[in-house]
Amino acid sequence: MSLHPLYQTQTWVFDLDNTLYAPHSDLFGQIDVRMGAFISDLLDVDLVEARKVQKDYFFTYGTTLSGLIRHHNINPHTFMEYVHDIDLGVISADEVLDKALAALPGDKLVYTNGSADHAKRVLDKLEIQDRFSGIYDTEAADFIPKPDPGAFKDMIAHFNLDPAKSVMVEDMARNLEPAFDAGMKTIWCPTDSEWSGKGADSRYIDYVVDALPDWLLGVAMSGDE
Repeated sequence: MSLHPLYQTQTWVFDLDNTLYAPHSDLFGQIDVRMGAFISDLLDVDLVEARKVQKDYFFTYGTTLSGLIRHHNINPHTFMEYVHDIDLGVISADEVLDKALAALPGDKLVYTNGSADHAKRVLDKLEIQDRFSGIYDTEAADFIPKPDPGAFKDMIAHFNLDPAKSVMVEDMARNLEPAFDAGMKTIWCPTDSEWSGKGADSRYIDYVVDALPDWLLGVAMSGDE
């Protein structure tokens, strides 16, 4: 499939974790462990039971946080600060990604189910922070996570996007369905995680990409076609 049509994209919307950095860094694995520890302390259960609760909430409500808010009325800011207290030393500057983003026409945004502070720290560590004009995080979405269609509509309205001229890039396939239904082109970056391919359907996935930085460079170069 030709990449040239994507060169005309006005707005690129990127997920953050496991999308803008290589999943093998296991950065999100640190967050995953801390979510389990938070639940273990909150509910006074062992880590095995805590993980069951964690994943049940994740698959049922879109994020673990959404389930904790719904069932335990926790302070979301306390949760976010705790789970994002991680070692960013496992990721570093990504020169290829930076080059690709610089060459790619259009605005670049981050849309994350995490916090804006976490997103900023990750972008800084990757040294691509200057390539992005905005971040839409879970607090901006009133803690309603992807893939909720209403959350997507609010994100689109917040940035005044034209969905027909926008692209969504995600590692979690199910988060692409509302983007596609809203009129956006969709890019799936699959990982080895159990949730990356959950709900995957070719109906709402336009492109499947294994090496995002190189692929984005290809899109940028397609402008010369």
